[in-house]
Amino acid sequence: MKRSIVAVFSLLLVFSLALGALAQERVVTMMGVWGGQELEAFQEVMAAFTAKTGIKVQFEGTRDLPTLLQTRIAAGNPPDVAAIPGPGAMKEYVDQGALVDLNKVLDAKLLAEDINDAWIELGTYKDGFYALTFAADIKSLVWYRPDQFAAKGYNIPTTWEEMEALMDQMVANGDTPWAIGLESGAASGWPATDWIEDIMLRTAGPEVYDQWVNHEIHWTDPRVKEAFEIFGKIARNSDYVYGGPTTVLATNFGDSVSELFTDPPRAMMHRQASFITSFITDANPDVKIGEDVSFFGFPMIKPEHGNPMLGAGDMIAQFRDNPEAAEFMNFLASAEAQEIWVNRLGKLGTNNKIDPAAYPDDLTREMAELLNSADVFRFDGSDSMPAAVGSGAFWEGMLMYVGGEDLDDVLEYIDSVAEESY
Repeated sequence: MKRSIVAVFSLLLVFSLALGALAQERVVTMMGVWGGQELEAFQEVMAAFTAKTGIKVQFEGTRDLPTLLQTRIAAGNPPDVAAIPGPGAMKEYVDQGALVDLNKVLDAKLLAEDINDAWIELGTYKDGFYALTFAADIKSLVWYRPDQFAAKGYNIPTTWEEMEALMDQMVANGDTPWAIGLESGAASGWPATDWIEDIMLRTAGPEVYDQWVNHEIHWTDPRVKEAFEIFGKIARNSDYVYGGPTTVLATNFGDSVSELFTDPPRAMMHRQASFITSFITDANPDVKIGEDVSFFGFPMIKPEHGNPMLGAGDMIAQFRDNPEAAEFMNFLASAEAQEIWVNRLGKLGTNNKIDPAAYPDDLTREMAELLNSADVFRFDGSDSMPAAVGSGAFWEGMLMYVGGEDLDDVLEYIDSVAEESY
C-alpha cells in the first residue's frame, strides 16, 4: 500500500513538473503569406532562432493576410509579429495604434551600424520606426547579353542621354532595343507600372514620388505625365520595342525576356527585377547567369535625383509588446538570420554585415552590393497604393496607354479612381 501511495505521489510530481515546464515554455506567434520554397527557407530561420534562444515560433500561414490580420487586430488578438504587404499597410496599422515602435525594440548598435539609412527611412512613419525590411528584390535593373554588346560595340549607359543614344544606335544597326511583356493574367499591366515608378524617381525625385504614391498630387500633374511620356516613347514605338504595342500587350512578362536569347536576338535589353533570373533559366537551361546574361542599373535621368533604387521586400512588423517578440525581431534584423534566407532563395538581405559568401552566386552578390549602396530606396509604388488604384486603375491604365489611348484621358481616369480611394 505504501509503495502504491509513493508511486502515485511520484506520478503527481512528474506531472506537476511537466505542467510547470509547459507553463514556462516561451513562444512567439507570427503570421505570413509564405508557402513552398519560401516557407521552407523561413522554417530554417525559425529553427535557428529556437536553437539560439529556446523560444519557439508558431507560424500561421494565410493567402489573405490583410483581411485575417485586420480581423485579428479588431478582435484585440493580433499575432506577436507579422509580415505585412508594404509601407502603405504599415502606415494604416500605425494609424490604428497597432504597431510597436522598433526604435524601442531593436538593439541601438544594430540600428546604427548594420542597417542602412534607406531601410530605416522606408520603415519610418510619424517619428517611429515600425517595419523591418527583412529582405528585398531590386527592380531598377536592365538585363542584357554581354557577348552581344561586345560584338556590336554597344556601351553600357549611365545616363538617359546615353540610353537614348544607345537605342538609336541599335535601331541603326537593325537591332530592336527592348523586349517588354505586360500580360500577367488578372494582374496584366503591372510590369509597366514599375517602369513609371523607376522613371518618376529619376525625373521628379523621391519626395514627389512619395506625394504621388500618397495622392498628395494628382495623376494629371505634369511630373507624372512626363514619366508616362518617357515610357511611351519606348513601349508605343515599334522601332524601340520588339513586336510593337500589340506584342507588348499580348506577351507574358516572364516570357518576354526570352527574346534576348533567340538566334539572332530579337531584342537587346529587358528591364525587370532580380527575380527574372529564374524565368531566364527555366526557359533557357543552358544560359549561365552572370556570364551569358548580366545587368546594369537603370540609368540616371536628371542628375539632381541621382540613382535611387526601386524594389519590393519582405517587411515585418511587431504587433505585441513582449520580450519574445522583441528577441525575434532582433534576430530577424541580424546578419545571421538573413544569411539563411538569402542563401536559400537568392533574395537580397538588408543587414550590411551579411557575409557575401552567403549569396548563391556572384551576380546576386553584385545586386546586393548595388542595393545596399543606394542612397534612396523606394518600395514599389503600385503595391503601396490602395488596391483600387495600385492593382486596379494603374494596371488597367498602363494597358490603355500602351494600347494607344490618349494619355490625358488615361491619367484622368486613374485620378478619378484615386479621388474615391484615398
